Amino acid sequence: MKSKLKTGYLLIILYSLVLVSCYSVKKTVEKSKLNSEKINWPANYKPEEAGFFVHNEIDINAEPQAVWDILIKAEDWPKWYEGATDVNIINNKSTQLGDKTIFSWKTMGQSFESTTIKEFSPPYRLSWEATKNNIKGYHAWLIIPTDNGCKVITSETQHGFLTFMQKVFVPNKLEKLHDIWLKELKKKAENEIKE
Repeated sequence: MKSKLKTGYLLIILYSLVLVSCYSVKKTVEKSKLNSEKINWPANYKPEEAGFFVHNEIDINAEPQAVWDILIKAEDWPKWYEGATDVNIINNKSTQLGDKTIFSWKTMGQSFESTTIKEFSPPYRLSWEATKNNIKGYHAWLIIPTDNGCKVITSETQHGFLTFMQKVFVPNKLEKLHDIWLKELKKKAENEIKE
């Protein structure tokens, strides 16, 4: 009897976690709808159908090209962004991202060996797909010109078992890391203008 009761409680807790995580994805999609709809999402990565979705944006007082030039220097990310380590371009000798570039890197404690650029439209659009055994993700960057420089949007959708675990146990970690990435990108771009 105690075993059935424990199993019942466990199922209720698990079901509650699933409901809360589904609600959080829906809430994030609704909050970011205006700008996330400007991203060219592949059919299997649309935010409203994703297991996990994060959206971050920031205004930067620098021209889109200046921000772009920093962003595509992937092998330099670890120098200024704490969420990236061991970034290596695999399929060419460049240290910068380009159309169809394949790169490896570590982020959030996970190694991604074949992250592939899917959209490369300088200086406004950059997207990549990253796959690992239990996770598939699509990360998009959008740089929109403004009167004072540009708005930079970064959004990511994910599918897979690790995605579910992340959503339940560390739901804000990726969003916080992306906030740090954007703040550091802003600082770097605006400082380079001053120099």
